[in-house]
Amino acid sequence: MSTYPASIFADRRYAVVGLGRAGLAAMRALSAMGAAVIGWDDAPFARAAAAREGMVVGDPSADIGEYDALILSPGIPHLLPVPHRIAVAAQRAGRPILTDAELLYQAVRASGSKARFVGITGTNGKSTTTALLAHMLGCAGVPHAAGANLGPAALSLPLLDDSGVYVLEMSSYMLERLATLRFDAACMLNLSPDHLDRHGDMAGYIAAKRQIFARRQPGDAAVIGIDDEASAALALQLPDVVRISGHAPADIWCDDAILRDRAGPIANLSAAHALPGVHNAQNAAAAAALALSLGVARESVAAGVETFSGLPHRQQIVATLDGVRFVNDSKATNADAAARALACYGRVVWIAGGIAKSGGIEALAPLFPHVAEALLIGRDAAALAATLSAHGVANRVVHTLDRAVEQAAGAARAVSAGTVLLSPACASFDQFAGFEERGERFVALVRALRSAA
Repeated sequence: MSTYPASIFADRRYAVVGLGRAGLAAMRALSAMGAAVIGWDDAPFARAAAAREGMVVGDPSADIGEYDALILSPGIPHLLPVPHRIAVAAQRAGRPILTDAELLYQAVRASGSKARFVGITGTNGKSTTTALLAHMLGCAGVPHAAGANLGPAALSLPLLDDSGVYVLEMSSYMLERLATLRFDAACMLNLSPDHLDRHGDMAGYIAAKRQIFARRQPGDAAVIGIDDEASAALALQLPDVVRISGHAPADIWCDDAILRDRAGPIANLSAAHALPGVHNAQNAAAAAALALSLGVARESVAAGVETFSGLPHRQQIVATLDGVRFVNDSKATNADAAARALACYGRVVWIAGGIAKSGGIEALAPLFPHVAEALLIGRDAAALAATLSAHGVANRVVHTLDRAVEQAAGAARAVSAGTVLLSPACASFDQFAGFEERGERFVALVRALRSAA
């Protein structure tokens, strides 16, 4: 690893809008590479934080045409539902609107490095697959850096030499703002309705996700899950696809806890305690497919699977109290993600709620027999209660996560449930800064219960 040349962007001017984790990192990195950078955030405290670091802060909308590009935070819309006013100005001036991952790619190539880029997307499982692939590369001794939508912001990642691999988790918001970034290996895990307010409809969402394969060249790997209809259909539309599945024969798939390909067994998932469930079997298949396409030995792939410790907030076992297991799956911000967790347990007290996505939890009806009782929190708790009651599922609206955890252990004993599962099926922004804060609060509450016991 080395540092980027201090002059590679010396002739560039960038406007950065949205000064959160990615935006501030972009300002720091681009300034260090010689670019002239101005930053803006609608929140005064964010502007003040950037100014304290010595960054140039100001509204660039009046002269946006003089900048090479607008680097817009992924969470800020440039089209739907309502475009940000600076994005509108940039489009009128004919200025490109990019994401920080695009600038990372340009910086790496401008530095002369031929390091390979891997992109991973999908509605669910992106973070686990990204972290698992990075772990496999570590087991193989391959220099690598992982981040973007997961972990470090893209422009926080170091410069790798020609032997290195960048593993980037890519959201739909990021994918629709690429211009030159080409992935040597790219993966689409799955597709289910999500972020439709930003993309208009499911077709728009799929179109954004499909950008993971844009600019693909012969020899670039394309890995696609076939365990949902939309992704399976996409796999039929692209040439030379590696199809992966958590349960059905494919190019790489899981059969009776054995991850395998056409050449034979790769790894034993029964030894991978951080990868429970069919969905994680698919994640493991995806990471294995990507690793093998990069030349990683099968032995290192197996070692990576079997020693992976998992990620917080993704079916994280927090504690077992009086025989009741408490599981933090706060990352489940939509019904499809919650379905994957519910399918892993026989009888649960389910903590759910927050800001419901389109369709609510109706799609989870086939898994409602797993729910002994639901404790509902957040803005849309009443709507979730109506759905559950219509299906005869016991539930109570408790409003807050603190009350849910306080009542969960007693509820589990009363209904003979072995697991308390926080898998909200909803976004967290009504009560928390994000799913991480929600999960951390759950962990703290459960540990307080354990200390009291």
